[in-house]
Amino acid sequence: MPKLFEKSFAKAKPVHPHEWLWEPLETEPSFVLRPMFGAKAVYLDGKMVLCFCARQDPWRGVLVCTDRERQAALRADFPELTPHPILPKWLYLPESAETFETAAARLVTLVRRRDARIGIVPPARKKRSRGSDGSATSPSRQTATGRSPPQHQ
Repeated sequence: MPKLFEKSFAKAKPVHPHEWLWEPLETEPSFVLRPMFGAKAVYLDGKMVLCFCARQDPWRGVLVCTDRERQAALRADFPELTPHPILPKWLYLPESAETFETAAARLVTLVRRRDARIGIVPPARKKRSRGSDGSATSPSRQTATGRSPPQHQ
């Protein structure tokens, strides 16, 4: 039975139900795990490779980060993969698939082997400018001069 909570002296922290899938990747020197819209995104060698979702369908399963050009090749090896209904640029392995555990484990193996079909270089993050008080302001809140509007208190 999978563990449901991590043991600590502080507050109990729920364990992600797909943690067992990314654990084999944690030993990779370039492994990074980042939260992404309520999911956990795995990066290797600076590329986003897999995203583990534990919400309701269609956000319950594994998103395979790939280019549209490489989808057909992956789907030939993994017929249970489909374009995600909301993010069709990525492939989706729903947790409800009969072969979820074996297919997900095979995908992780391919990621470890650096299969060229899996992984995208994420777009560069936009830098947020700093207001006169040092607080971050979004680009949409700047005036035409590039300065933040005055803060009224």
